Amino acid sequence: MEARMKSSGSPDIFTAIHHLNKAIHAGGVDPLVLELVHLRASQINGCSPCVYAGVHSAKKHGETEERLHSVVTWRETALFTEKERAALALAEAATRIQDGAPGVTDDIWEAAAAHFDEKQLSAIILNIAMTNFFNRINHTTREQAGKTW
Repeated sequence: MEARMKSSGSPDIFTAIHHLNKAIHAGGVDPLVLELVHLRASQINGCSPCVYAGVHSAKKHGETEERLHSVVTWRETALFTEKERAALALAEAATRIQDGAPGVTDDIWEAAAAHFDEKQLSAIILNIAMTNFFNRINHTTREQAGKTW
């Protein structure tokens, strides 16, 4: 499969994305948690460029191969903390909103709110939204894995 576009977009778009990413990282959430959230949402959406970039970035933040291989099965392993589990559950629920999926239930929200304050929750939600944004762009343009932006 070949990418449909060679250009990455306008500088104004990159400026806006930079500001959003800056806001996400100013939210006080452990960068590794943000990487796990990004990776899980990208796995759900089958976005190979974002999975590739997410694994690369998580490794830069010190993530282990063992945990990276287990993100897709985080419920079945003891490798993740309760805080990470709450963030991963929120990422899954916010990403799977199609076809009548329940979305973010009160239980999922309350578990996340038990570990993160409102500023942190806002950062995680924006991170999930940005990940889904990029996943959809990459699917539309058939972007190929191998870039780390």
